[in-house]
Amino acid sequence: MTEWAFWGCTPFLAAALITDIRSMRIPNWITVTALLTGLLVQAIVQGWQGLLFAICGAVVGFILLLIMYSIGAVGAGDVKLFAGIGAWTGVLFTAQVIMYSVFFGALIGWVIVLRRREMGMRLRKTINSLTGFLVLGNLSVLKGHEAELLRFPFMLAVIPGSVCAYLYF
Repeated sequence: MTEWAFWGCTPFLAAALITDIRSMRIPNWITVTALLTGLLVQAIVQGWQGLLFAICGAVVGFILLLIMYSIGAVGAGDVKLFAGIGAWTGVLFTAQVIMYSVFFGALIGWVIVLRRREMGMRLRKTINSLTGFLVLGNLSVLKGHEAELLRFPFMLAVIPGSVCAYLYF
């Protein structure tokens, strides 16, 4: 990934942050535009090799976030946005942004839980879910019920995650 790709992706991250904070949604006009411009710019700057770089990054970003979406960890807008991030920045950078974002998301989640004084209840539910998974081998017990999920705009974790990935590069 080159520095210009990170900076080209930044306006999409900023727009997604604003909309995610306001409405807990990331609209398609942001995600689709990020994906298409990432593919186009990479193809113009680096030719066929750039287009392949962008396609691979988009697929990896999409698939990794789709897995997180399937267990209820992120929303559909986040999945599509990471396809756009991948198109701009490629496989390695996108995977690092995901890793750092999950870390920051866990930190934010724990801060929320501690502030709400829900730690004991959440810890018991987590242990019960993990026990159910280990005993039954059923992934559905890990998903939880919609009312029990801790929700916050994932972009609050993605922004510091992308900055950390950028600083690492």
